[in-house]
Amino acid sequence: MNARRTTIRRSIYVSWILALASPPLLASPPLEAADPSYSHWPSFRGRGAAGAADGPATPTRWNVKKGENLAWRTPVPGLGLSSPVVWGNRIFITTAVSEKGKAKLKPGLYGAIEPVDDSSRHQWKLICVDKTTGRIRWQRTAHSGVPRIKRHPKSSHANSTPATDGERVVAFFGSEGLFCYTVEGEFVWTKNFGVLDSGYYRVPSAQWEFGSSPVIRQEKVIVQCDIQDGGFVAALDVRTGNEIWRTARDDVPSWSTPAVHVGPERSQVILNGYRHIGGYALATGKELWRMTGGGDIPVPTPVIGPDLVYITNSHGRLRPIYAVRLSAQGDVTLGENDAANEHVAWSHRHRGNYMQTPILVDGLLYCCSDRGILGCYDCRTGETKYLQRVGLGASGFTASPVSSGDGIYLTNENGDVHVIRAGPKFQIIRVNRLDETCLATPAISEGRLYFRGRSHLIAIGR
Repeated sequence: MNARRTTIRRSIYVSWILALASPPLLASPPLEAADPSYSHWPSFRGRGAAGAADGPATPTRWNVKKGENLAWRTPVPGLGLSSPVVWGNRIFITTAVSEKGKAKLKPGLYGAIEPVDDSSRHQWKLICVDKTTGRIRWQRTAHSGVPRIKRHPKSSHANSTPATDGERVVAFFGSEGLFCYTVEGEFVWTKNFGVLDSGYYRVPSAQWEFGSSPVIRQEKVIVQCDIQDGGFVAALDVRTGNEIWRTARDDVPSWSTPAVHVGPERSQVILNGYRHIGGYALATGKELWRMTGGGDIPVPTPVIGPDLVYITNSHGRLRPIYAVRLSAQGDVTLGENDAANEHVAWSHRHRGNYMQTPILVDGLLYCCSDRGILGCYDCRTGETKYLQRVGLGASGFTASPVSSGDGIYLTNENGDVHVIRAGPKFQIIRVNRLDETCLATPAISEGRLYFRGRSHLIAIGR
């Protein structure tokens, strides 16, 4: 027995020495080699613009000043309101740098429509950041010059979130063009669509820059360009930049990003709008269905559920929420006094969002207004579970919510992140501060939250 114990102890000791002398079996290879699907957040609001993350839970408590649950904080030059996207160990963000120095940004709840008068030269940049350390891996200047369109005081010249498929990353700078690079920073192609003016259609002089983000699906780059004149939706070959199809749209300017649904019977690109909410065949751009009516400054991205797509907008006479069946066909516009029809499962005419894209979590749809009124609805019936104010009502909410585990993260423009527990009853888990202005929607990857603040990219998590 003693001899056996000695042998076991000797075996354990030898194993321990070997472990110290050689790389551990679990030593992490580059994330690109492992690439668990939950590590990717490839476009605005992640996969399918759903805003929901799989994988490890993210923190609900942090303190940036004290370094609690703060992984790193990296300065970002210039001004941009685009969100970070993630693939493997790379984060991609865009920015516009003025030769005059730090550009002014005016957050808050106000109704001014006059653009910023700034004719300085800018550099439009795509930046790649190491996800683990926060170190900038590379940055590329896609374009230099004077902006062709002015921006709103609450806007920037880099509003569109980039998109990546793991091999390439595309950055959309509106009138300055669409640019494609490899994830290593090698230039691939560029496409210029001319002047893209997404300002207020009632006051054409009120230029607000461009805000719709590209989406990559089935080797196609999908772009929505609802502008003052000559709007369209188009698909480009992600490998070459060549147009595959382009479909004209007669709608008011919008900042909405397309949603793509790939289904067993048909695959479609779904667009928000005012005159023309609708779906288009992903392969050909052929119109599948349409509806009219809503807010006349469409911003939120459609949110896709198992059987329904949820579309909301605001401004003007209506601010609706529409739950449209994914099988919709033809003109599905509701009658003046109708809340539903064959193709629209339910609707609310005055509960919609202005800036934020809603989020769907465990059968509940959450819609937060720019003034912080959070509505929770049964996704199948539209039944209201609650309407509650988040915060004190003194700060606007522009960033769209994201979720991880049972936490929903709502960020106001002051940088206060309200963590709400998912469920039919309103419950605040905690409020955390980023200590800087934040209008961009965060990304989530492998248990970390990535916030793009006014001056920094901030990683929250171990």
